[in-house]
Amino acid sequence: MKYSSLLIFLLVFVACKKSEPISIKDDVIFLSDDKLEGRQTGTVGEKKAATYIANRFKNLGIEAKGTQNYLQPFTFKPKTNPHQKVNYNVTESDSTITGLNVIGFLDNNAENTVVIGAHYDHLGYGAEGSLHRGEKAIHNGADDNASGVAVLLDLAKKLKETNTNNNYLFITFSGEEMGLLGSNYFVKNPTINTKKVNYMINMDMVGRLKQDSTLAVYGVGTSPIFKQTVTSNNANFKLIPKESGIGPSDHTSFYNANIPVLHFFTGQHEDYHKPTDDYDKLNYKGMQTISNYIFEIITDLDDNGKLPFRKTKNESDNTPRFKVVLGVIPDYLFDGKGMRIDGISEDKPAQKAGLKKGDIVIKLGDSTVTDLMSYMKALSVFEKGNKTQVVVDRKGEKVEVEIEF
Repeated sequence: MKYSSLLIFLLVFVACKKSEPISIKDDVIFLSDDKLEGRQTGTVGEKKAATYIANRFKNLGIEAKGTQNYLQPFTFKPKTNPHQKVNYNVTESDSTITGLNVIGFLDNNAENTVVIGAHYDHLGYGAEGSLHRGEKAIHNGADDNASGVAVLLDLAKKLKETNTNNNYLFITFSGEEMGLLGSNYFVKNPTINTKKVNYMINMDMVGRLKQDSTLAVYGVGTSPIFKQTVTSNNANFKLIPKESGIGPSDHTSFYNANIPVLHFFTGQHEDYHKPTDDYDKLNYKGMQTISNYIFEIITDLDDNGKLPFRKTKNESDNTPRFKVVLGVIPDYLFDGKGMRIDGISEDKPAQKAGLKKGDIVIKLGDSTVTDLMSYMKALSVFEKGNKTQVVVDRKGEKVEVEIEF
């Protein structure tokens, strides 16, 4: 009875909203509400979110393409580390969790299909991966990743009557926070012929477009035409293009299946994986601009036929391994000299030394820091108990502090 009542509630909610268009903000507000309790995979909150998205697809005229109507259930045995491969698609037992991908299909009777994806799960009350220190609290994940789902639904509405040289498969994945599980499962158990997938677009954390309009686009090297298309259709953003098709989000599962991918991202922030990632902190005008931009890219590619796939260098292959942490969130979109700090973790070396959000690390120990990679290489030489000096640029003034790891 619980789920029947819930379904009726959601159907009434969507029906009431049909009298006026449902906005990107409406979708974010619903998905990041406390009633969904953080949308952790396998919970009642995840099921509420899945039901809501399925009904949004239905009301947009997008047909079901899951294995159970719009849903594609998958089961797995969890491991302790996020973004780690796990054994999923196993038989049910007390230790297994069931997640739900939500899949809709826009059939234009075309030869090839474009996949548009975004994960909708999050961390519940603070699952593995939470950066919150304090009392148990709901992690609503408005930016991560109600924002991506809301833009996906906006694109579904836009594509309903246009760009008919491709079909469109819209997938909202679960299990992303636990290791890209939903996307990995779909690629291995597809509900369409993946040989006919043209390319995949992924949106993860697209809700915090900053004042300088910096937007990262990953995967531009995965098809020869991508870089030109992404650049020529840009009129609003300070773009940071990344060649690699590998990254900590669901596009990686498709890249590994030799499918061209583009992944859109507005950057990390101090509310990342914390209970403070709420709907009122999102840039909704920016999200609409991103949706329009992705639509223009899709439109440009509509008459290009099936895009060739190209392997890219995996930038993470060169990432150093660490024995210690500084306790900062890097600004991944910063393109100046040094490594700009976008957030400070509590009770870590950086906080204890007095480093602040906005500081730009320009020297760590004996190493000059020019970018994120040089910062990681510099950090990798230290061990627990080591002390060293850190030099930061703080609003134009050089500040030197001592760090103890």
